[in-house]
Amino acid sequence: MAKERGDVTLRLEDVHTFYGSIQALKGISLEVHEGEIVTLIGANGAGKSTTLRSINGLNTPREGRIVFQGKDITRRAPHQIVGMGISQSPEGRRLFPHMTVLENLEMGAFQRSDRSQIKEDLDRVYSLFPRLAERKSQRGGTLSGGEQQMCAIGRALMARPKLLMLDEPSMGLAPIFVEKIFEIVREINEQGTTILLVEQNALMALDAADRGYVLETGRVALADDAKSLRQNEQVRKTYLGET
Repeated sequence: MAKERGDVTLRLEDVHTFYGSIQALKGISLEVHEGEIVTLIGANGAGKSTTLRSINGLNTPREGRIVFQGKDITRRAPHQIVGMGISQSPEGRRLFPHMTVLENLEMGAFQRSDRSQIKEDLDRVYSLFPRLAERKSQRGGTLSGGEQQMCAIGRALMARPKLLMLDEPSMGLAPIFVEKIFEIVREINEQGTTILLVEQNALMALDAADRGYVLETGRVALADDAKSLRQNEQVRKTYLGET
């Protein structure tokens, strides 16, 4: 059954982003509504990660506008954007390798002042990822790839985000861990967190998402609900490996 669409949480309006003189995004427009999982799929170099970097303030667009919960965040600093309620689990996980699992998770709550609720969120992360509770005093760099991914998502959740951005959560993981990570992504969403998901595994992404955008060379080539995209012949041939 299709979800009732909530208010628009995030809107990108004709966003153009460059790396030096190279244009990576050529007029991206998209929306994420409250309570949705929206996925961005596309080949390497299509602009998926650059879209996230434009939202989180690491790559300021040259043109266009990014609006989060009615506020223009196009030129805000990354720490301000986190403070407003957007957090990200980055591609490649990027844990602090010499810090323990607990310390890595606590870094996610670095900007928060509501100390009493941080313990509550830590308990929530441990209930989503029991493996992290078992390994809380282990150094981040000694965890398996799947455990590191759990820790990276847990760290992003510790910011208590209104929008959680996941960049390639299944990358480099064994199939059993991929299934587990996507189960947890759905559970996080069911608990009320809006999610923007960038994922190379288009099949898993479209299974988990409500809606999707297909990016090609810095532009939106297709936008539809996830079920329709899964049935789209072009998508099936190009991204789902079907002949």
